[in-house]
Amino acid sequence: MSKLHIKKGDIVYINAGKDKGETGRVLKVLVEKQRAIVEGRNMITKHTKPNAKNTQGGRETVEAPIHISNLNVVDPKTGKPTRIGRKLVDGKLVRYAKKSGEEIK
Repeated sequence: MSKLHIKKGDIVYINAGKDKGETGRVLKVLVEKQRAIVEGRNMITKHTKPNAKNTQGGRETVEAPIHISNLNVVDPKTGKPTRIGRKLVDGKLVRYAKKSGEEIK
């Protein structure tokens, strides 16, 4: 499987879906499913049964995963969505923004 262009902690722009045009921080990347969970975006309502932790039960809103093809990393220099490239710097592969050439940390 190829490497993904998104990592945990990246600020991403959402290209498609109900949150199109929004940005957010990646909380978790699900590599096998090629999806990412973005903080505060793609919220769904989950119904929970009463248990020891939540005696009342009820409905809670949680973030649902978004396919990574619908996400672009935000360029640290311009703040706009950009594609990602990889290049060797001092023997290590680093990610960089294709629009500005800025290294992404």
